[in-house]
Amino acid sequence: MDANLVALAIAGLVIVNVQHKFKRCGTRHFWVHSILRKCQQWGEYHRLVWELRLDGVLFEQYFRMSPDTFDELLGRVRPLITRADSVMRKAIGSAQRLAICLRYLATGDSFKTIAFSYQVGHSTVTGIVKDVASAIWAALVEDTMPVPKKEDWRAIVDQFYARWNFPNCLGAIDGKHVLLQAPANLGSLFFNYKSTYSLVLLAVVDANYLFRVVDVVGYGRTSDSGTLRNSAFGESLRDGTLDLPPDAAIPGAEHRGSLPCVFVGDEAFPLTTNLLRP
Repeated sequence: MDANLVALAIAGLVIVNVQHKFKRCGTRHFWVHSILRKCQQWGEYHRLVWELRLDGVLFEQYFRMSPDTFDELLGRVRPLITRADSVMRKAIGSAQRLAICLRYLATGDSFKTIAFSYQVGHSTVTGIVKDVASAIWAALVEDTMPVPKKEDWRAIVDQFYARWNFPNCLGAIDGKHVLLQAPANLGSLFFNYKSTYSLVLLAVVDANYLFRVVDVVGYGRTSDSGTLRNSAFGESLRDGTLDLPPDAAIPGAEHRGSLPCVFVGDEAFPLTTNLLRP
């Protein structure tokens, strides 16, 4: 299972948590709209998605994963996302819940657009994306993005040297602004230098561009340096609990002694013993 899927799930979960607001517009006249009662017959999942299974290419374009990967992921998260039927209505099936979440992660469409396509309520889509994104993280994180151990860091160092001819490199670090709707009554906390509102996703990738560490902690107005300082990863880097490999000599310059293994970042990050910047 691709570790990037876990990172997408994190970003989706963060956006939902920040943007989710309950609004009532007028009086609610019915429990379930008559159109939404027909989702089992006319909703996108029961009509289009099942037809897409006949064409793996189109299915992958729709979900950004193959039918086999979808089924494998469903098997992993099904116990976490299955809901029981109530006396009022039948629960949305686990496969459809996963499809709704993956469609959101694959396209970034609004919840209302997805709600109309799948013929479910807008608030239902909001809850499904939040719950399923959390389930994806819980089910896959230990397999796809575990906390690297010393041997894992050493393997990354070897990859960087073999592929990029850069010795003693533990990974490339940077921050990504995840855009969101401005939360109410929080002033400029999420307002960033690009004049948009965002949270900062701090990530470390290996020599093959795969996410190895992800931490979503920074407000939009916080610099990459501040985000690193406030993150669990940054704290572990400072106090020496990341289980990094010991200092090692650079190939071809053994006579100059040992040098520490480092993460590489841009000029927004501080220069420290284990963090190298231009």
